[in-house]
Amino acid sequence: MSCGSADVQDMVSFFLATNSVANVNQVTQIAELYIKEAAIENVNHDIAFCQMCVETNYLRFGGDVKALQNNFCGIGATGGGASGASFKTARIGIRAHIQHLKAYASTGSLHRKLVDPRFDHVRRGSAPYVNDLTGKWAVDLLYGAKMKKKLQVLAGYL
Repeated sequence: MSCGSADVQDMVSFFLATNSVANVNQVTQIAELYIKEAAIENVNHDIAFCQMCVETNYLRFGGDVKALQNNFCGIGATGGGASGASFKTARIGIRAHIQHLKAYASTGSLHRKLVDPRFDHVRRGSAPYVNDLTGKWAVDLLYGAKMKKKLQVLAGYL
């Protein structure tokens, strides 16, 4: 729970350094939405954007979640072919991601109508730090370290 430091151009440059064939307009729109939606809930947009990059392989997807689902963080994709939640628009999918992060990071109330279908499945405030997401958001024992590495790389674009 904090304010991110990256601006849209920082986020786009960071993203394109790994996926240079991505649609620049789409990446720009997604970065803008992450900044706006995160600000509403006081969630760090740098963390959320980096997590989106980890979870979608820089919008390449390729796992159980498909791009058309607008699910940028794997909400409900619990393995074994479970495709997870789908959202009508990128904005709603990003809002759900921000709400899900807030559920882990805080016990504070939401400022927008709940759109995260798994919000109530989270033990509120159980992961106030990025490293705390390991074993909670993902079973990958290196999840927190991967996230921190992405955040360090993003910080290089500031």
